Formats: sequence, structure tokens, C-alpha cells
Amino acid sequence: MLKEKLLEDLKSAMKEKDEIKKNTVQMVRAAILQIEKDKAIEVSEEQIIEIIAKEVKKRKDAAIDFEKSGRQDLIEKNKQEIEILTTYLPKQLSKEEIETIVKDIIAKVNATSIKDMGKVMKAAKEKIGAGSDGKTINEVVKSLLV
Repeated sequence: MLKEKLLEDLKSAMKEKDEIKKNTVQMVRAAILQIEKDKAIEVSEEQIIEIIAKEVKKRKDAAIDFEKSGRQDLIEKNKQEIEILTTYLPKQLSKEEIETIVKDIIAKVNATSIKDMGKVMKAAKEKIGAGSDGKTINEVVKSLLV
């Protein structure tokens, strides 16, 4: 289970004195515990993957600001955190794979124009899940619904 893997990786990062990995894994574990306490539930594998995907997105968004400010130290740390987090995510789909899935969805929901984008995006996000970020899915859907 992913939760146990995170704990094992945290222990090994502490032994190896890998601060960035230790802090990154601790942050994910804290987010998981927060959700479990707030909602009084045991999080599923899918929810853990969603949490990790959200953290990756936060870092990708922050990378833009770091680059604008020219903070090379933060850019490098951010890049390492993204690499660590992506090891826990499922394999990311290529644009071609996403296109194939989206084409099938468009046919299923009988989408004909950009007005149907909401239906297509909802179905695509459910089918693809953490296999790609929302931005990439959005770009593919827009290109196919024009």
C-alpha cells in the first residue's frame, strides 16, 4: 500500500540524511493525516494519489514564480520535490494516449462543439485520473472540440 511505502521512504530518507526527500514525504503524510482526522476516514489509494498529484501541481505552479524571481536555489529544490512526488504517481500518459481516450469520450457523449467541453472534461478526468494533469487534458479537449 502507498501509505506504507511513504513511511518506509521516510525512514530511509532519515537514515540517509536526505533532507529534501524527508521533508517532501513528511508533507504528504501530514496531508493524508489531516484529511483522515478532518473527515474521520481511512484514505484510499486513489485519495492518496490525488493528494500527491495536488502537491505536484502546487510545485509546478510555484516553479513559474521562482523562475520569474530568479531564485535558482528554490527552483532546484522544487524540481527535486517534483521528482520525488512523481515516483508515487501512476505513469503519466502521453498526449497521444490522452487524445485517444478523449476521442472515445467525445464519441460516447456525442460532443459536437466547445459547449460540450464540461461533459467531456468530467468524463476524461474520471477515466484518466492521476494519469495526467487537468491542464494537459484541457488542452487536448479544446483542440479536439474546435
